[in-house]
Amino acid sequence: MPNGNNWQGDVLRDLRGTPSQQHATGNGPAQSHAQAQRHSPAQEQSPAQQQPHPQPQPQEPAGTGTRPPGRSAAASHGPAVPPTRTQRPARSPDSRPVVDSALTGTARRPQPGESAAARISRAVRRIVSSSAAREVAELTRTAEQIQQPVTTGRQIAVTSIRGGAGKTTVAALLGTAYAHYRHDPVLLVEADPALGSLPLRLGAESLRWTTADVADIVEPQMSLLDVTGYLVQLPDNAWLLPGSQGRIGAMLDTAAYERVMVALRRYFGVTVVDCETLPAEVARVALSAAQARVLAAPATLDGITSTYAVLQWMQGLPRHMIAGTVVALTSTTSRPGIDVEAAAERLRSTGAAVHVLPHDRHLAAGGELRTELLARPTRLAATRLAAEVFQLSQKRR
Repeated sequence: MPNGNNWQGDVLRDLRGTPSQQHATGNGPAQSHAQAQRHSPAQEQSPAQQQPHPQPQPQEPAGTGTRPPGRSAAASHGPAVPPTRTQRPARSPDSRPVVDSALTGTARRPQPGESAAARISRAVRRIVSSSAAREVAELTRTAEQIQQPVTTGRQIAVTSIRGGAGKTTVAALLGTAYAHYRHDPVLLVEADPALGSLPLRLGAESLRWTTADVADIVEPQMSLLDVTGYLVQLPDNAWLLPGSQGRIGAMLDTAAYERVMVALRRYFGVTVVDCETLPAEVARVALSAAQARVLAAPATLDGITSTYAVLQWMQGLPRHMIAGTVVALTSTTSRPGIDVEAAAERLRSTGAAVHVLPHDRHLAAGGELRTELLARPTRLAATRLAAEVFQLSQKRR
């Protein structure tokens, strides 16, 4: 597995290494306003101290001419400097809908995660027993764990062995939980540009800038307001960076992924990365660079077998790799063909943590994730998963 420490360990030094520059130019008030909004890297704040603009950000970031926001005026008036990265085309990409208008009418009304009879039965049991008080106490402890402050942004990578394992669903559940409980900005990055479904899962209506686009634009001296102009705003102070515009195009390379993650991590308390399936190169780099890893696996015999083989392989890597990995075992049907608890214990024997996500009709439908429609066991399991993954990320600097 590639070693991500050659760039991750020097993130803060790299971000502080470019001093802000003052240039006395007579380019009018538009440029002065853009320069006034930028922060010097020397004034870098922790993610918890940085707050995004309360109003929804426009799709077209502020800027003059074809120069994107965040570029210093010296780029056009100072001495010529050989470019160090690919320059963004003068024409910005057009906004595209997440779901084609011809397909919007095919979706049925979303249904709750469990039947009405199951919900009524669960409510009655909670009334006549003491389980309600225990659940409240557990949720309080879990929320406190998720809300712990961070000094530098935590990166959590979510991947799987094959497609259809539920990794995008798990990434959406984690990002939604962190955005609900935390007060600092949360970012969800789609590092799977091959027609990934994360924007659909998160309820985004349209897409414009992609991970590869932003990798060539974002710079350390940009403010959070500049950065969020390229992102899709989500509820609860969360933001999305899509991997594609719903079209098959150029794949994301490791260099672009490293640039965008190094540049963005200081703006967000938690970043959840929806990676490609293993053994793709970007997924391997993301796993090695993240402070915690989630391996999504279906609760089937072949899913357990392949996941167990990967965990055995990870045992030969540095200890923190397996210790910082959590398996999200997803029940694909209401009656799995295996003993899920026995399978989870077998996976735990490798040193990885395991959480079981129960079958949920709302998640199985594959549309927009609406937390109010999730079954109560699913919400509780997802919150516990988010808390343990975050705790593991805190142990790795």
